[in-house]
Amino acid sequence: MTDATLHEPGQALHVEDLTVSYGATPALWDIDLDIPPGVMCAIVGPNGAGKSTLIKAALGLVRPVAGHVRFLGHTVEQMRGQIGYVPQRHSVDWDFPTTVRDVVEMGLYRSLGWFRRPGAHARTRAMSALAEVGMQDYADRQISQLSGGQQQRVFLARALVQDAPILILDEPMAGVDAATETVIIDLLKRLRDRGRTVIVVHHDLTTVQSTFDWLVMLNVRIIAQGPVREVYTPENLRAAYGRQLAMIATPEGGSG
Repeated sequence: MTDATLHEPGQALHVEDLTVSYGATPALWDIDLDIPPGVMCAIVGPNGAGKSTLIKAALGLVRPVAGHVRFLGHTVEQMRGQIGYVPQRHSVDWDFPTTVRDVVEMGLYRSLGWFRRPGAHARTRAMSALAEVGMQDYADRQISQLSGGQQQRVFLARALVQDAPILILDEPMAGVDAATETVIIDLLKRLRDRGRTVIVVHHDLTTVQSTFDWLVMLNVRIIAQGPVREVYTPENLRAAYGRQLAMIATPEGGSG
């Protein structure tokens, strides 16, 4: 393996030979994956396919059995502060006593240093990020007092304030209201259009074609990856989900 192959500086996310196992059961098996910069990518697959595990392994939150990961040619440790991450909402302790603005300012702690209080510039950046997600009027509200959709917007603002070139979201549209889903999708598309790479673990097949331009289809192994128009096919859907769901989620104009 050459050094150039190992680092893949042209790819926003490069995964090679990645295997993750929980006990004797493989959650991911021999994953090879490339996501180019500047795309809005969906990672889709059935329940238990390893979608969240893939994200967590890439971010160093889960230890793989084998394989390596590079973001823009660098290890995840070298990219700390340059990757915005929005976890699944149910994995967060929303009872922690803190305000909306405090949560967003946490996204700046790496640049500020843990023991420096945010100054006026940091507060301005936090309020600007909150304005982008329509939550500026809730800045002094306790995070526990918000609805699920509002909490998700706040965590998106926390990722935004980092101004990171790569943004990774784990099922950001799960369980949110239609208005919040529209806000999230519109914002992610704007970020993509500004040159950011947006990677989303996604559960709703019916919105894949209208929302994303790059697609990774996963079921423990990689089923297919590439531009949505090439990957979102009845054959790939059947391979990932089985025939029944593939017929429900037939691509526009497809025969099923």
